[in-house]
Amino acid sequence: MRNGFWRVGELAEWTGISVRTLHHYDEIGLLKPSRGGNGEERLYSRRDLARLERIVALKSLGLSLMEIREGLEGPGNAPREIFERKLAQLRERVAQEQQLVRRLETLVEHLGTREEATLEDVVETVEAMKMFEKYYTKEQLEQLKQREEELGPATMQSVQEEWPRVIAGMREALAQGKDPADPAVQALAKRWGELLALFTGGDPAIARSLSKMHQSEPSVSQRNGLDPQLMEYVGRARAALRA
Repeated sequence: MRNGFWRVGELAEWTGISVRTLHHYDEIGLLKPSRGGNGEERLYSRRDLARLERIVALKSLGLSLMEIREGLEGPGNAPREIFERKLAQLRERVAQEQQLVRRLETLVEHLGTREEATLEDVVETVEAMKMFEKYYTKEQLEQLKQREEELGPATMQSVQEEWPRVIAGMREALAQGKDPADPAVQALAKRWGELLALFTGGDPAIARSLSKMHQSEPSVSQRNGLDPQLMEYVGRARAALRA
């Protein structure tokens, strides 16, 4: 220190901030030395040191150098606006991270039941999760997860295995031209409703989200063999059952 001023090397040693960083702050106008520069020896004053301490404090809050400069040199309300904006960004990032955690937890749970999981299995599972996130609210997804935990792995596996059989039975009845009110078709319609209730828990909002997903995403229905003609037939069978 000389006559109340620090050389750049001395300031770096005093603060633990590298000379390279101090030079960068000088270049972008964030922290210019009170004396020197442009070929002359840089000398930093106590006032410069105080500004550097503010920069370090603001940087520890995750602010970018541009945001720090805006806060230090902007109007009196600038810091509050910057922090409010930063807080909103962080909340959005946390929400995205939480969503990623939920996806990974679900992925691990689904793949954990398989002896060997291929890349195709992973992609298919992730696509299904993204589809659910598109049509179900966060609260509904939590309900569905809780519902799955309540039913247990054995019941869930049994339901997954039964769905294709019920769908195939309905498709065969349609192909044979059976009346939707036929007792055999009515038995299938009843089981169809029971399997849906196991999934939705009787929640009409979840049922509407499920219906919207199938209407808006034909690929989902096609993947499960639920073409429009079959769904219309199932609808008539379930209406007859209710009647």
